[in-house]
Amino acid sequence: MKNILITGGAGFIGANFVTYFIEENPDINVINLDKLTYAGDLANLEEVTNNSRYTFVQGDICDRELIETLFEKYDFSDVIHFAAESHVDNSISGPEAFIRTNVVGTFNLLDVARKHWMKGPNEYKEGYKQSRFHHISTDEVYGTLGTTGLFTEETPYAPNSPYSASKASSDMIVRSYFHTYGMQVVTTNCSNNYGPKQHNEKLIPTIIRKAISGENIPIYGNGQNVRDWLYVLDHCKGIELVFKNGKAGETYNIGGRNERNNLYIANTICEILDEMHPKAESSYKTQIVFVKDRPGHDLRYAIDATKIETELGWKADENFETGIRKTIAWYLDKFDKK
Repeated sequence: MKNILITGGAGFIGANFVTYFIEENPDINVINLDKLTYAGDLANLEEVTNNSRYTFVQGDICDRELIETLFEKYDFSDVIHFAAESHVDNSISGPEAFIRTNVVGTFNLLDVARKHWMKGPNEYKEGYKQSRFHHISTDEVYGTLGTTGLFTEETPYAPNSPYSASKASSDMIVRSYFHTYGMQVVTTNCSNNYGPKQHNEKLIPTIIRKAISGENIPIYGNGQNVRDWLYVLDHCKGIELVFKNGKAGETYNIGGRNERNNLYIANTICEILDEMHPKAESSYKTQIVFVKDRPGHDLRYAIDATKIETELGWKADENFETGIRKTIAWYLDKFDKK
């Protein structure tokens, strides 16, 4: 049985991955290290809480002594690194936490793993030759697109927010550990995720929550900012493929090929809520309001997922219209239970 360290496994993507990964891989133990900030919730992991192959550790990836202790205790064969500060608005008002967690925390994990697995540059210790560090990143490191074009793995980095700058920095540190030490690292840069268990602060949960509560549904600017939307379970399947079969030192972009602007997202959610959870007097669309745009708001992100599709055989099972229905149904069930 391998012991695999997963960081940030109580967050949105991490929790979906942990539950999926444990179910799909009966030969592994997962140790989930999460600080449990506002974005982490152990309720996201209720499916695995009592699983004998799952262990939760509350702690901070910036605490190097803790990481060293965990490596000694569990002798991790691999690391899958989700833990990050990830909300752009919060990075504008408080960037320091993003630099500390996303840059320093990632460095701590990499460096402790290197010392545990490797004798020196390009030389793994016996028993660790297949040990791998998988870094989860974002398409926001590439900056913004105009009305055409797609991000590829060769697109130059041009981050525009403290959040994306901190993730770009961590990507570069991971890259350096491959080129300097020969460490088995892989990086995945994903487009915007959505689905069950997402934190309330994000766009889609905010729209659903405010619609149901009768509040205004705020949309930045004119609502024309475009994102490529990726259903979270499709992302989890892509991460597993890259972790197991991706080439060391490589980056793989995972995107849903579902470009939608924010106003379309809001209108679509309102239309589905009108059908699934109707209110008597009017459509939920009447609650949509436009608010002042945020600073540095990138116009458009869109990922070319050709590399992971052709090299590893990945494809998204959900398009936006099927995935958003599943997502809304999950949130309606969650709200009904409160």
